[in-house]
Amino acid sequence: MPRHFLVTLAGLALIAPMSSALAEELDCTTGASALPPELADWASRNAVTAAVDATFATAAPLAIGRAADAALKPSADVKFAVTPGKTGEGESNAGLLAFTVETAGSYRVALGAGAWVDVAKDGAALVSTAHGHGPQCSGIRKMVDFSLTPGTYLLQIAASPKPSIAVMIAKLP
Repeated sequence: MPRHFLVTLAGLALIAPMSSALAEELDCTTGASALPPELADWASRNAVTAAVDATFATAAPLAIGRAADAALKPSADVKFAVTPGKTGEGESNAGLLAFTVETAGSYRVALGAGAWVDVAKDGAALVSTAHGHGPQCSGIRKMVDFSLTPGTYLLQIAASPKPSIAVMIAKLP
């Protein structure tokens, strides 16, 4: 048997167990990972409609610690408060939602799908402090953290391929 064939077989033997481990890791039929207390409300969402500009964003504010299914609009119809870092390819969806912070601290924006998120105040986008993925099989795809002080903010969602997105803002312990 040629040597390169044996090396290939040995390589495949090493990859096969890793592939099955990855497949088991992504199997969500056994249930979701436990959510941290600050995201416990993720599964019980209310419907909200995101605004097309900052003026109307306060009409249906997001409550800290409460999840929502936000109806978005075509990006072309949205007047962004700040230029999004990503606008999406082709047709995408976007919207603005207001929220009020009463206590200074770290806050997490959780999204149920891929999209760009900005938190803005006084016409400026804030710099995020961390970002990552949600707990495995939780339905949370993306999490972005911000350090916020008391005041009213705009959550700006852009580049969503879908016209609705699950969203939550939670104060971190």
